[in-house]
Parts: sequence; C-alpha cells; structure tokens
Amino acid sequence: MRHMIDQLSWKVGGQQGEGIESTGEIFSVALNRLGYYLYGYRQFSSRIKGGHTNNKIRVSTKQINAISDDLDILVAFDQETIDVNYQELRSGGVVIADAKCKPTIPDDGKASLYDVPFTEIAKELGTPLMKNMVAVGASSAILGISADHYQEVVEEIFLKKGEAVVEKNMEAIRKGAAYFSQQAGGQLDDFLLNEADGKKRMFMIGNDAIGLGAIAAGSRFMAAYPITPASEIMEYLIKKFPDFGGTVIQTEDEIAAANMAIGSNYAGVRAFTASAGPGLSLMTEAIGLSGMTETPMVIVDTQRGGPSTGLPTKQEQSDMMAILYGTHGEIPKIVITPSTVQEAFYDTITAFNMAEEYQCPVILLTDLALSLGKQTVEPLNYEKIQIRRGKLEKEPNLPEQAPEEYFERYAAAEDGISTRLLPGMENGIFHVTGVEHDNTGKPSEKPENRQRQMDKRLRKTETVPYRFDEPIYTNDPYEEPDLLVVGINSTRGAIQEAISRLDEDGFNVNHAHIRLLHPFPTEELEERLHRAKKTVVIENNATGQLASIIRLNTGVKVESILKYDGNPFLPAEIYSKCKELL
Repeated sequence: MRHMIDQLSWKVGGQQGEGIESTGEIFSVALNRLGYYLYGYRQFSSRIKGGHTNNKIRVSTKQINAISDDLDILVAFDQETIDVNYQELRSGGVVIADAKCKPTIPDDGKASLYDVPFTEIAKELGTPLMKNMVAVGASSAILGISADHYQEVVEEIFLKKGEAVVEKNMEAIRKGAAYFSQQAGGQLDDFLLNEADGKKRMFMIGNDAIGLGAIAAGSRFMAAYPITPASEIMEYLIKKFPDFGGTVIQTEDEIAAANMAIGSNYAGVRAFTASAGPGLSLMTEAIGLSGMTETPMVIVDTQRGGPSTGLPTKQEQSDMMAILYGTHGEIPKIVITPSTVQEAFYDTITAFNMAEEYQCPVILLTDLALSLGKQTVEPLNYEKIQIRRGKLEKEPNLPEQAPEEYFERYAAAEDGISTRLLPGMENGIFHVTGVEHDNTGKPSEKPENRQRQMDKRLRKTETVPYRFDEPIYTNDPYEEPDLLVVGINSTRGAIQEAISRLDEDGFNVNHAHIRLLHPFPTEELEERLHRAKKTVVIENNATGQLASIIRLNTGVKVESILKYDGNPFLPAEIYSKCKELL
C-alpha cells in the first residue's frame, strides 16, 4: 500500500546563472496550478554570475507560511550544492544530482543518491541549457506527478520561440522523469503527494504584491534606482504601469528618486519610490522635506544585511532604528510593517491613503524574506480597496483673494491636517519651502510661529493607531499565557509554526505581530505584555531593535531571540529557544 504524504520540502542548487531560478519557478508554478500551497525562499550570491545559489520550496496540501526546518529532496547541479546543503536532508532523504559532476554523498546512510545525466540528456536534445528541464522531470517522477502537468507552464514560457522549442523542453522533462524512474526501479512511495484541492491561487513574491498594490491604490508614477532586494517592484511596474497610463523612471540615484516622488505627489499624482537600507540613507533629507512641506510620500524599504553594502542578498531586520530616527529634526511619520504577501498588497494601498490623509511620509517596511520569498496567495478581495485622499481640494472653488494675499496652506487645523491644493488652482497661491514657515508657507523664524507649526505637524498622526485596521496581528487564546511571542515582518509564519508545537507540548503561548511600527500601538501591546508571564521578541538583527522600541514605548522588560547570520528563522529554532525560556 502506498504511503501518501501531505507536504515535503524540495531544493535545487547550483552555480548562479545556470538556470537554478527557472528550475524552481517551473517546478513550483506547475504545482501551484494543481492547487498545492507553496512557500519558497532563494539563497543567492551578490554576484551577477557564479557563486552557489539555491531555491528551497515547501509544498503542502494545506496552508503554510514558513520555510521548512529540514529537506526531503535535494536536486544538485554540482558537488558544491551537495556539500553546502546535505546537512539539511532528513533521514531517508534523496539527492538527485547531475551525473556530469560525479556526485558523492557522505557515507552516513542518511540519504540516497541518484545520479541523473541532466547535461547529457539535454545535449542529446540539442542544447545543454535544457538540463534544468531534465531536473524538473526527475523531480516530478519522485513526487508521482505526470510530466503533462508542466505543458501549460512550458508553453507560456517558450511558445513565443515556436512549437518545436516547447516540444523539446517537454521532451526533456519526460526523459528526466523516465530516467529517474528507471534508476529508482519505479516510484519512491515515501515522496508521493496526496492530491491537492485543484483551486486556483496566486503564487507571488512580496515585491510583486507591492507593485500590484500600488496600481490598485491609484499610483501612476514610480521613481527608483535599482537595488537588491527592492528592484523587483520597479521591474514589475515597468511591465505593468504602461497598461494603466503609469510611468517608471530609473533615476541616477536614490536622492533624485525621493525628490521626484515628492514633486509628483505635490502635483497631485500618487507617486512613490522603493529601495533598501543604503538607498534609504540617501533619502533621509528628502524624507524631512516631505515632512516639513507636508507633502504625501510613500517609500518602500526592503531590509537586507548591513551596514554599508553588507549582505545585499541576505535576510535582516536592522533598519528599524534608522527608519524611526534617521531623519534630522522631528517630523510626523508613519511606518507600516506587513508580515505576509497578502498584507503587502493591502498595506501598500493603506500607505498611499495614509500619506494623503495625514500629508506626511509613509514608509512601508519589509524585509528580504518577505520581499523575495514566494508564497501561495488566496484570491485578493478587490472590494476592500478604497481610495482616500484626505483634505485634498480638487475643485477650483476657493474664495477670492486680494493680490497681496496667499492661501493658508499650513493653517493650524485642530487635527493638525491642513487643506491641501493641487498647484495652479485659482485663488490658491501659497509658498512651499523646506525652511520653517508660517500659515501661507512664507519663511518665518519667529519663536511662537515655530512652536505653533511644530505642534501642528506632530499632532496630525496621533489618531493613526486607532485608524489603522490591525496595528498588531494577534493570536491570543490564553488570558494569562506562559509566554507572549512578538515579531515583525516575515517571522510571522515561523513563529506561528513554533507556537503550534509549543501548544502540543502543553504550553500556553500567545502571539503578537507588529503591523504598525510608528506611531507605535502602545495601548494594544501593553495590555498583552502585562497579561503574559514572559515576553520574548523574535527579530533578525544583532542589537534587539524591536525589543528596544517596545521597552521605550511600554516600559516593559522583554527578552530577545536574535538571528543575524543572513538567514531567516526556522520554526525549529524559535521552538527550541522558546522552550528553553519556559
């Protein structure tokens, strides 16, 4: 009797530039269309070509939100892939390697090796470039999935090159499957997946969700300079924006990008920019200009390993303090921190709405694992989308002004938010300057004016925690939990999985995930902190930045579990460290 399973973990690895990404893409997209849930994470070098890279994909019949602790199947294009990744394999795992590299595995009995001539079969079909398709075929055979399920994906990728190219690639998949089945003596029952539900779901990275969210929010201009891991947002919109009358401009640097975004928003166009830590450093003066002139501005910061160039292709969450305190002077600011691909889509829309409603910079803070990790996404609810432009006066119905009078653009409104105009409106002339100014925007250094304008600007975001839909994601079934686990951004799935295991061990554990970093939702978190016997903060940095922000805002002592080696947290790591605390 066959042993069917509900999930497994698969990884493909080799040298950067030899088709590793496309191998994982074809494999996972086909499974996605069969209705499986997937979660993928790529490890890649900062070099354009060369250096080890791999793509790990978790496949399941049920919803999953984190990469797996171990590995069932390793597909290796070279010996280095085996050397680097073998330790992840579970007992009974399988290595499928290109026979060309004369693969070997440790003599420990943990895994089985099958050498399949990926390159040789591809050459026989006309080009060694198709070796990745041979590897996909071998992988499909071990899972018990027919090669025919790849037909649609292969046609989408290669049909523009002709039917013959499509058929050659499909033949490569079939030959890879046949060779593996012959070598294995049939199918390996331990790796046969139960059928998925067949439902259609999206499979996308966080950056694509942000790009789609920008379109849905009504944004029609992006200015940006390419940088890992933010570049995919720009690349996505270069393809999509023209269909909606939008434009992307690649600027000479991040300073120009930020200032172009400010100028476009001033003109009434919803515009934004996206970068990573080094680019954010260059934008700090412009962020201050947005705050001082009360011009809406959306910035996406995709965190990566720092400082300086640091680890540009690796996971980290170390920009939080820079985001909150990097700008000189004091301005109103909103920082939103999505934790899933779905939230990245909806939060992007919220970011544009809040930027205009509060007339200030809004930073959408993600991390590399969320920005580039690929996840199954349930169908998005477009009925939830609202476009809110705040106190923007669009109709030319302003009261007539005397020639020497100016519109009071920065009038001290009770809620701190003044009426905003589109430029060029009749009777709407006012000054715009980065220096301190009076109600009409004219420069003023009078002490009483300075204090009045500062107070006005700073009080405008006081209502944000109460208007943000879910400032903290919570799963708190216990009134007095043994432990409260707090996280931010991409750690959510790994925390959820770890807590599930702790629950099975009989521990009462609650979860709070920060979705609004600034203004900090103090009241919402404080109540949960006081109910818990212990609180631990999970974050990818060396100094416990989120824990420090929590202590600063609540006065409650919390413990930290930190990881800053460039890799995301695994569920087992969080589980074992939390169990030590309990």
